[in-house]
Amino acid sequence: MADPVVIELANKLAEECLAVQRETGEDRLFMEVGDVLGASSQTLEEAFLTAVRTRMANEKARAFLVDKIKKHRAAAAADAHPPAGAAGGE
Repeated sequence: MADPVVIELANKLAEECLAVQRETGEDRLFMEVGDVLGASSQTLEEAFLTAVRTRMANEKARAFLVDKIKKHRAAAAADAHPPAGAAGGE
């Protein structure tokens, strides 16, 4: 298990990096930051990259779930209100 201080630093840096990444549109900025960290602390680099990747995976999974429920609700609404002239309407 990594040092709690290392984890705390990595988590804070990951949050800041992802915020800058979103604002600038540089989707690989975290890799550059990882390179900077790796030059002086491989331990912090690994913790940082793990923190970034888990957050990115979480965001991607949440977006997937939002899309899934939107599609489900749209399909349910379409089934509940078929267009005029659909089967059973005449």
